[in-house]
Amino acid sequence: MKARFLALCALVPVVGLLGACATGPAASPGSALARVAQTQTLKLGYREDAQPFSFKGPDGKPAGYSVSLCQKVAASIQSQLQLAKLDVQWVPVTASSRVQAVTDGSVDVECGTTTRTLGREQQVDFSNAIWVEGASFATLASASINRAADLNGKRVGVIAGTTTDTVLKGMAARNIKPVFVPIQTHTEGVAAVRSGKVDAYATDRLILVGEVLGRPSDVALKLSDDYLSIEPYALMMRRDADLRLAVNRGLSQVYRSGEIIEVFRQSFPQGARPSSLVEATYVLNALSE
Repeated sequence: MKARFLALCALVPVVGLLGACATGPAASPGSALARVAQTQTLKLGYREDAQPFSFKGPDGKPAGYSVSLCQKVAASIQSQLQLAKLDVQWVPVTASSRVQAVTDGSVDVECGTTTRTLGREQQVDFSNAIWVEGASFATLASASINRAADLNGKRVGVIAGTTTDTVLKGMAARNIKPVFVPIQTHTEGVAAVRSGKVDAYATDRLILVGEVLGRPSDVALKLSDDYLSIEPYALMMRRDADLRLAVNRGLSQVYRSGEIIEVFRQSFPQGARPSSLVEATYVLNALSE
C-alpha cells in the first residue's frame, strides 16, 4: 500500500509542513475559527456506534478512522493559529442529532460517517472527502435475501434521515417497497436482524462489517453483494469559510505527507487495503498550498 500511495503522491506538488503552517489562516472577526483562536477550544463531535470510523473505544475514549483524522486536523489547526495549546473537547452525537449539533454550535466539526450531499450543504459546510463508501444490507445467513430486489415487502431496519433511508425509499420507483422499521443505532440494527425483529438492516457497508465482526454471535449473518448507493464521507462543520479552509489544509497535510497510511493501518484490520476509490480520494485531495 505504502509504495503505491507514495508513487501516486509523486504526481502531486508537495509543500513542506512548516511552509504550509507558515501560510496559516487569517480568521475573520466573528468567524467560527476566530472563536476557536480566542477560546483555544475546538469542539469535535463523534459517533459512539459507527465502528470502525467513529466509536467509543474500550477505554471510553473516542476512537476510529474519522476520529484519528480529526485529531491530526486539530493539531494542524493549533499550528496554523500558532496557539500554545488547544483544548479538544469531544461531544457524542447520533445520526439524528449530528446536523443540529453542528448548526447550533454544540460542535465545530463532526468526525463520523456523514455523507456529503447538496441538501445537507444548505445547512452546513463539509471538508474535502475522507472516504468513499457504499450502502448495503445485512441479513441472516439462512435468509433467501441476497439482492436489493429481494427487499420488496421485507422488514428493513434503517436509521431515519440518513442517505441510506433516502435511497431505500427511492427504490419504490423500481417497484421495490420494503416495510421500513425505524432504528436508532447501528448496533441496534444488527441486533434486530439477529433477533428476527427485522429481515435486513441497511447502512454503509464497512459499518456493517465492523458491527458484525466486532460483536461475535452464534447467529450468523451475511452481507449482500449489492451496493444501494455510493457514499462520499466528509467532515461536517459549521458554515464558515475560514474553518473549512483550516480543516482542509490539515487534511491535505495528512494526505501529502503519507500520514494517512498510518491512520488507515491503525483503524482497520491487519491486511486491509484501501479500494481504488479511496486511494484516488487521498491523491486528489493532497492539495498543495
